[in-house]
Amino acid sequence: MKGFIGKLLKVNLSSQEITEEPLNEDIAKDFLGGTGYACRYLYDHLDKDTDPLSPDNILMFMTGPFTGSNIPSSGKFVVCAKSPYTGIWGESNCGAFLGPEIKKAGYDGIIITGASDSPVFLQVTENAAEIKDASDIWGKDIFEASKSLKERSGSNLTRVACIGQAGENLVKYAMIGTDEKAAGRTGMGAVMGSKKLKAITVRGKKKPFDAADPDALKATVAKAQELVEIAGLTSVVGNLGTAGGLDMYNMFGELPIKYWTQGSWDKAGNISGTTASEKIHAGSYPCYSCTIGCAKRAIVKEGEYKTEGEVACPEYETIVSFGSMILNDNLGSLVKANELCNSYGIDTISAGSTIAFIYYLFNNGKITSQDIDGLEPKWGNEKPALEMIKKISLREGIGDLLAEGSDAVGKKFGISQEEIATVYGMEVPYHDLRSSFGMAVGYAVATPRGPCHCSCDMFNILMGIPMEEYDINYMDKYKDDEDMAIASARAQDFRALTGSLILCVFANPLPSLIADLVQATSGMKCSLEDLKTFGERIYMIKRLFNLKMGLTPAADRLPQILLNPLEDGGSAGKSPNFQQLKEAYYKFRTFNPETGKPSAEKLNSLGLNNL
Repeated sequence: MKGFIGKLLKVNLSSQEITEEPLNEDIAKDFLGGTGYACRYLYDHLDKDTDPLSPDNILMFMTGPFTGSNIPSSGKFVVCAKSPYTGIWGESNCGAFLGPEIKKAGYDGIIITGASDSPVFLQVTENAAEIKDASDIWGKDIFEASKSLKERSGSNLTRVACIGQAGENLVKYAMIGTDEKAAGRTGMGAVMGSKKLKAITVRGKKKPFDAADPDALKATVAKAQELVEIAGLTSVVGNLGTAGGLDMYNMFGELPIKYWTQGSWDKAGNISGTTASEKIHAGSYPCYSCTIGCAKRAIVKEGEYKTEGEVACPEYETIVSFGSMILNDNLGSLVKANELCNSYGIDTISAGSTIAFIYYLFNNGKITSQDIDGLEPKWGNEKPALEMIKKISLREGIGDLLAEGSDAVGKKFGISQEEIATVYGMEVPYHDLRSSFGMAVGYAVATPRGPCHCSCDMFNILMGIPMEEYDINYMDKYKDDEDMAIASARAQDFRALTGSLILCVFANPLPSLIADLVQATSGMKCSLEDLKTFGERIYMIKRLFNLKMGLTPAADRLPQILLNPLEDGGSAGKSPNFQQLKEAYYKFRTFNPETGKPSAEKLNSLGLNNL
């Protein structure tokens, strides 16, 4: 198949054995690459009894058939394993340049098994790999370790995927960093840490991409590029970064505030993308093959949080985590929080939400300063949050508890699960479902990796970015009926597809053009209907994986704190009928209400009847 190199690098850290494995073309033809390929592969190797932090877990770095091409925003890679945070499907995607570099080195992906007895890093070059000692960089943060590894490689073009102290200390939501971008969610950094794998370095010079029909691909890429460039979303995030919509979210009641208990905030403008672009932005640093450039550099020129030169600018989710969720409008402190998380290596959503939960408990009299190492996290005071980032990453004091996440905090202090903003044990990201009812499905009903705004971005669709070709039409964002459930399911399928190809969620050419790109790239016949089948099949293998890990319909739930109608803001008094949405969704998906499993007819239609 074109679009693929045709082989995977397989590394057993226990035996120190390195081999090559042919790409399974049957899997590639059914699930493409990226997360779909990884999930189908891991389905056969992992089960409910697999300890995610044991040598038995398997960690996969995967590219997709588009990786290495000039298809708009196709330069991402994904990291997949059984999640140590949720116990179900774990996946995290990341931009920057590592994905194309893996292909330049001659591989479609890297499979890591076993665990080393001592710290190591994996050095990958063209069609070769070596396990090397990392004891001298174990204990260093991501920035220090990555710099050291690039220097010893002899090339600043060497790409490094690295964990910080949080991954080493098995913080359950530790991330993997590369070029100041992060594979953030579901604890993939902790899996690396459990394997004593500090980093992977990759440098290659091979041709990374070969299309079946170069002429057709060139013509289709031009059309896709034009659509991406003129899209309204491109203009917003390209100019203002991912926080470009924050002012609008605050107006419509979509911005989470004061740990999900407040509908609007008069200081939100102080930390918005518009304000950031005026005060701290210092240019963009786009990923491979991207013309959008949503990632921004930042310089804080004065004040307590003054930076030494340019640093990564916090993105929307990070700004909410350490901003509106704790009523902190100090923009400089958000840059600092982002820098600390990127350095130590923790997911800003789970870390920030867990910390915001501590603020909520403290300010509501449910815990005291004595419970949390003498800290006094009063609303609006950012300093305890910055201190907690360090404590979590190093598992010091109260940080040892916070490193286990919000549910562990709730259990420790006797807090009802209904007051904790988690689903499947993972913190919910920051698009309030009381403003966009479709996000109730995106967070609660079988979204493969847990609550996720990228696996089902109904908030975008409901704000006026429908996909009619994919049978996802614009509708009233407060609908909680069958139409909304079906649209949300189709959005999940579409994002399952883009996670396998791999395409950035900000680059949305017409689905028919994506079908043409698949055909021109791979040589497989691909119509729009074929594309929809791919998406549904990829989504469904992740559902089956989760069922195999022990997921039950009882886990498809939402905590009451996310459903309590708010008294103020653009969505005041609104809340979806979640049970109604869940029932309609189960019916459309043909899920058995007792087992959560799809019907035999559905599985047969997708070629999954043997699982």
